[in-house]
Amino acid sequence: MLAQPLRIGGAAGFSGDRTDAAAPLVRALIDAGGPAVLIFETLAERTLALAQLARRQNPEAGYEPLLDDLLRPVLADCLHHGIRIVSNFGAANPAGAARRIRALAAELGLPAPRIAVVSGDDVSSPEHRDALLGCLGEADRRQLADKPLVSANAYLGAEAIAAALKAGAQIVVCGRVADPSLVVGPALAHFGWAGDDWDRLARATMAGHLLECGAQVTGGYFADPGVKDVPGLATLGYPIAEIDADGHCTLGKPAGTGGLVTEHTVKEQLLYEVHDPAAYLTPDVVADLSQAQVLPVGPDRVRLEGVRGHARTDTLKVNVCFESGWLAEGEISYAGPRAEGRARLAAQVLRERLAGLGPLRADLIGVASVFADDAGHWLADTPDGGATDVRLRVALRHADKAGAERLAREVLALYTCGPAGGGGVRTTLRPTLGTVSCLMPRALVQPRFEMLDAEVHP
Repeated sequence: MLAQPLRIGGAAGFSGDRTDAAAPLVRALIDAGGPAVLIFETLAERTLALAQLARRQNPEAGYEPLLDDLLRPVLADCLHHGIRIVSNFGAANPAGAARRIRALAAELGLPAPRIAVVSGDDVSSPEHRDALLGCLGEADRRQLADKPLVSANAYLGAEAIAAALKAGAQIVVCGRVADPSLVVGPALAHFGWAGDDWDRLARATMAGHLLECGAQVTGGYFADPGVKDVPGLATLGYPIAEIDADGHCTLGKPAGTGGLVTEHTVKEQLLYEVHDPAAYLTPDVVADLSQAQVLPVGPDRVRLEGVRGHARTDTLKVNVCFESGWLAEGEISYAGPRAEGRARLAAQVLRERLAGLGPLRADLIGVASVFADDAGHWLADTPDGGATDVRLRVALRHADKAGAERLAREVLALYTCGPAGGGGVRTTLRPTLGTVSCLMPRALVQPRFEMLDAEVHP
């Protein structure tokens, strides 16, 4: 007898996503019945770097800052109806996130859930140091030579997630795992596929890829008025993938929500961030979607078929974060006749005043910013268009805090030092982390899970 289909709802696509998206998904999963999982994908390279900085300030921090807001509305229903929760909102501190979830359940008067913490992605320890340096290119090794290492995290696959679910976890908290693995793990646990069933793993991987960006596949990032119209954009429904025993998936969204699921929305997300459709590399499998078929099967229901898989690689991607100095930013507005000229003059004044500190990026927001460059060449090479409402933004990276602070002082001084008519100054200063990537032999990375307050499982 074939296993029942597995329904997986994608309740977040990044850190900072809408916190009211999960409730309609949970209602839809309850109404549909059968095995179900809710995933939250909230981690990116930038997010993990910010989490590392937060943990340095507070050892109990470093996980998804919106964790309470995401889980509080749905935790009781998920636990009561047997909907598993799988997420990478552990970021730099999965154990801290797990402890917070347990405390949240207690605050809500719920029984303590069985929470698994996936680890093994951290390869910054001394025993990994030589291997890590050997995996980096010469230029990256030179870049790291005089900078403190903050973290090094490998992209884990689905194995530890699947093992945790098989062991009875109701909630699985991960740090750096590959985004599609949040779906592959539950599918592996539910269907019992072999670890080398490449076709099925590849199909589940692409189902995860469709879910990983949240409402992007239900019309959010797709929307372009007059060209790609999307109804109910303010009440977007987030996606649900129904995965069958062969790994094929049908994508939909909760009834009564805004947005849409069509061939076009699915194809856009299917190709999003895919460098080679014939060889999409993940820790679990190399997916081949060059012969994929996207088939409408009903209103807001699209089926994905034809994905094939090949053996996974012997290496895992690793992101290395290091202290890279300080970023200073400043903004000031100019309006009225010759506003653009005054903003350009202000940028030139700052460039001369800050000469020697490093390249100064200057953007005229709404005029020349999207296509600008950090050295400021684009702004210098474009003519004054006569804009009468201009916001000048300048930014500077510097190794030392004191050097970066000079930008904030110089932008503020524009109030009276000219050009005329500047106002609405805003400045920020923050430490930054640099990131380099490399490939590490899979054998050097040991994924595992641990039930909160229990033993570790490889």
